[in-house]
Amino acid sequence: MPVITCIDDLKTIYRRRVPKMFYDYAESGSYTESTFRENTTDFAKIKLRQKVAVDMTGRTTDSTMIGQKVAMPVGLAPVGLTGMQSADGEIKAAQAAKKFGVPFTLSTMSICSIEDVAEATQHPFWFQLYVMRDQEFLEAIIERAKRANCSALVLTLDLQILGQRHKDLKNGLSAPPKLTLPVMMDLATKWRWGLEMLQTKRRFFGNIVGHAKGVGDTSSLMSWTAEQFDPQLDWGKIARIRELWGGKLILKGINDPEDARIAADFGADAIVVSNHGGRQLDGAASSIRMLPDIVEAVGDKIEIHLDSGIRSGQDVLKALAMGAHATYIGRAFIYGLGAMGEAGVTKALEVIRKELDISMALCGERDVKNLGRHNLMIPKDFLEPYL
Repeated sequence: MPVITCIDDLKTIYRRRVPKMFYDYAESGSYTESTFRENTTDFAKIKLRQKVAVDMTGRTTDSTMIGQKVAMPVGLAPVGLTGMQSADGEIKAAQAAKKFGVPFTLSTMSICSIEDVAEATQHPFWFQLYVMRDQEFLEAIIERAKRANCSALVLTLDLQILGQRHKDLKNGLSAPPKLTLPVMMDLATKWRWGLEMLQTKRRFFGNIVGHAKGVGDTSSLMSWTAEQFDPQLDWGKIARIRELWGGKLILKGINDPEDARIAADFGADAIVVSNHGGRQLDGAASSIRMLPDIVEAVGDKIEIHLDSGIRSGQDVLKALAMGAHATYIGRAFIYGLGAMGEAGVTKALEVIRKELDISMALCGERDVKNLGRHNLMIPKDFLEPYL
């Protein structure tokens, strides 16, 4: 394995090894990509407060997420098409998360199915749900997640309609990729990826093909998906899903204090402050910029998690110090997966934990649960509300 010192090292290898359309799928946002960029640049505006002459021994990053013990407060976020970044990618990522001691969240739009991951890991994982118009499919996939012993349902609220991502349209994104001349020329340089894909049977959306009515191949799948995201999703439908699920529920896609208050009163176990990685509403504020207002709005009423923009252990530290109980990485683990498979996901987690641990120590803290605003230097305008 080459020397990996940061997540960007994994990203460099990832870009070389994965077909362009799948690299662009991960490394892009909607429209002008302003929110996609600000998710990371806003983290850089927050500075850490250095402390000296403190006892740094006996440090711990151990924590909990919705009552589950974790090696650090960082979960693997749901990412669609993960099995196109590396063959059987969802299984590899789930196995890495299990061994490391953090949650893995399987996307509705995964390549490996719920059953594939459950059989391979023999360990509870979380399942992320997109709400579809097809009620029969919706009820069936919730039941499948329950049978697979998924320990939490992560309900995504910010994708009732699909934000336009220019690169995906220009690349003709599909799973598996359509063999146009530009695609074949690109694949010819990604022979390692191609050989692995030839050895797996999992190349379609495993949670949908063979499970949704009338979806038996790629062409029918793409038309079904384009019509299925439910634009009528509201709190009444969310309540119905909660009843169907009956277990721990995380509401993902909260990026507004009022929505956070409604979610807290609703009785979910946690919310995820998120703008879908900048892939939905371009021009929305970054997650880290909205976090303080949301923390102020809901306080301790509900567990607050955050995703979108985390690329380092220092980003994790900043989010926790700003009031988040836990965080998620999406692109950061995808870089590792595409670069080196399961070992790459493990390396991404190791990099983030080491950065978190060392930075925490240099800020004068020994326990990740003690991080707070006192560890940060925040620009004055960062905490001012938007008009």
